[in-house]
Formats: sequence, structure tokens, C-alpha cells
Amino acid sequence: MFTGFCPETMDFLWGIRMNNNRQWFEAHKEQYNQYLYRPMKALGQAVFSGFPAGLELKVSRIYRDARLHPPVPYKESLWICIRQAVESWSQHPALFFELRPEGASYGFLLWQPRAQVMEAFRQDLAARPTHFPALVDRAQTESGFILNAESYRRPKPCPIPELAPYYSWKNNLTAMASLEPGPALFSPDLAGQVRQALLAWVPVSQYFSLLTQSA
Repeated sequence: MFTGFCPETMDFLWGIRMNNNRQWFEAHKEQYNQYLYRPMKALGQAVFSGFPAGLELKVSRIYRDARLHPPVPYKESLWICIRQAVESWSQHPALFFELRPEGASYGFLLWQPRAQVMEAFRQDLAARPTHFPALVDRAQTESGFILNAESYRRPKPCPIPELAPYYSWKNNLTAMASLEPGPALFSPDLAGQVRQALLAWVPVSQYFSLLTQSA
């Protein structure tokens, strides 16, 4: 059962940022398990309850892949991720919650979609001009998050003027909120708050999942 994070959670995260080495971590491993990993796992289970079939929950661990980050053995954040079962997560949409020393962020993310996926997105916009905007409007209304994206420097030609902002999207699609350390982050109610927000973005996530699979 998720009971909230606590000040000790943030103390550990600041500690690993300032002391990213095996000696410090081994001396504080029980704090990691008690205040960070177990609460994050419990949060993931509470948030994921009732999500549509076909999605899976991932809970990260603090250990980095030594082949990719040999000088830095540990991560400075922990996260949960809800997405399709895929290998290259950066190219696929995801719903996430991440905790760092400065606080938490959570929402929808499509970080590095392939160029052909975004081309399929533009083609679908032209074929169904109201479909995707309606999905986004509903998700934004229900969550309070605004969907933003990194855009091309040169705008893509757009057949429908009101869709021009969407046509300019390139990558790094995000809709998220941030929480500073404090009562909201340390409360058991955080699970319901995160769950409600992420559920609002499931239709948008599924929309991009279908595009990614078919492109």
C-alpha cells in the first residue's frame, strides 16, 4: 500500500547526487529500499490499477548500466512508466511519474518518435481534422496539463490553417505537472492524483501507439 514519500526520500536522492559511488550507496542501501524503491513500487501498483489491457507497468531501479555509464554507477532519479511492451521506449508514447531531488513530475511523454510516425500523424490530421484535437482537448481538460512539443525550424506545409501548430511538431511531446517536495508529495493521496491524471492521457497515448505500430 502506498503511504506517500517522505523527507527521508528526498534526503536519499540528494545524497546519491552528491555521493554517486558504491561506498556511499552500500552504507545507505536500506534507506534506498525503505524510503525510495518500495514506496515507488507501491505507487506504481496503486496508479496502474484499472488501466486498460495491453499496457504494462515498469518500475525503474537505481542501478545504471555500467556499459553505458561506467563512471556513474547510480541514477539520481526513480520512475514508473506505463506503456506498451516495447524495447525502444524512447520512440513510443509513455505515461510516467519521476522523482528527483528537486521534486516530482508526471504525465504523458513521446520523446523521440521516428520521422515516419510524425509523417503518419500529419496524414491522419489531414484525413480526420477533428479527431486528434478532440482527444487532446479532453485530456487537457481532465488533467489540467497542456500538450507541448519541439517544433521544426521550418514549418511543414499544412492544408488546414487551424492545424498548422500540430504540423510543426517534431519530437519531445510532453504534457505534465511538477510537484515540489512537501505535503502533496508526502501524502497517500498522491496515488489517486497521479492515477487520475495519467488515465486522462491514455487515449492520446493509445493514438500514438497505433501510429507507431503502423508507420
